[in-house]
Amino acid sequence: MNLKPLTLSCPVIAIDGPTASGKGTVANQVADALGFHYLDSGALYRLTALAAARANVALTDEVAVAEIARALETRFTGETILLSGNDVTHDIRTEIAGQNASLVAAMPSVRTALLERQRAFVESPGLVADGRDMGSVVFPAAVVKVFLTASVEARATRRLNQLIQKGNPAILQDVVKELRIRDERDINRPVAPLIRLADAQLLDTTEISANEAVEQILKWCKNLPAFK
Repeated sequence: MNLKPLTLSCPVIAIDGPTASGKGTVANQVADALGFHYLDSGALYRLTALAAARANVALTDEVAVAEIARALETRFTGETILLSGNDVTHDIRTEIAGQNASLVAAMPSVRTALLERQRAFVESPGLVADGRDMGSVVFPAAVVKVFLTASVEARATRRLNQLIQKGNPAILQDVVKELRIRDERDINRPVAPLIRLADAQLLDTTEISANEAVEQILKWCKNLPAFK
């Protein structure tokens, strides 16, 4: 993993947290409120896993998957995500896509391959980035670091509702089990594990709405020199 010093040209807000904690929704709304760009780092891992599967590359083949990550032909246009010119916006949001992304994200070579691609999203006037290692590895100089979390039960309920809305029936107990497995993998992977940094603000969304979480992050930003 490349940990060379990184000087940021504009403010970056790094929001990390476990699966289904609401960080994507919150990060997107914070970016909109500030007029900043937005990076959904998880989408890059989902795209890598999808591209590998479509190329018949085994997701256990780290060298081959890392090559796929380096060569990704992807473009983000508003809410549309293109892979090799094809719209895969919905394809990368399935449960299997998330599970596969979690597998490839544990590979050191894949994370290294995507590091500079993620850093390239930094553009004026600023960036809000969400993921697992935004504050610890990708943007260690972020002006605001947030660790967004919620109880596994709350996260499972949210994920279950999302699945039902998409027409994918599921059982709450199964969703809880899957989240625990993904949490365990993210926390204990050998490279860029999911951790709360000492300089990261803890924000528990178990009993608050996404709007309330957004308001809290904006309050943390309000009095910092970078936002004046």
